[in-house]
Amino acid sequence: MRTGIGYDIHRLIPTIKPSAIILGGIKLPCYFSLQAHSDGDVLLHALVDACLGALALGDIGQWFPDKDPKHQNRASSEFVKEVIEKVHQLGFEIHQIDSNVFLEEPKVAPHSDSIRSHIAQLVGTELSNVSLKAKTMEGLGPIGERKAISAQVVVTLKETPKKHS
Repeated sequence: MRTGIGYDIHRLIPTIKPSAIILGGIKLPCYFSLQAHSDGDVLLHALVDACLGALALGDIGQWFPDKDPKHQNRASSEFVKEVIEKVHQLGFEIHQIDSNVFLEEPKVAPHSDSIRSHIAQLVGTELSNVSLKAKTMEGLGPIGERKAISAQVVVTLKETPKKHS
């Protein structure tokens, strides 16, 4: 078993017209956009860092540098797929994902099942292995003031059973 933790934060930009942010690969309608090089999905970015950390493989910035133009506006789901492929190559699979998302709005609860399902499908695990909790900051700090969104993820990897020939 291997365990890793990941964290990410992005600036929220208020919009006048209806917009959306991406969280766990799912669009959440709101009056914000995200300041980011890729799609700014803090949850998937933290998931990537947790997986990389569990295997001591560096961090998301080393794997997908924001200075590289090919990552401009790239879907974070693609980052997850690449890292999960490496996880599998090294003989591991996802055992459990536990995550916290910190934001005041939009509300995550109406989208929680969709987000969990998407992540479970993306990493190839059962829905029961993916936990998602949303927390407000009670109006405190940049997240509480609706200036930022962040996420933290803890991942447990287990060795893939060896196939006997």
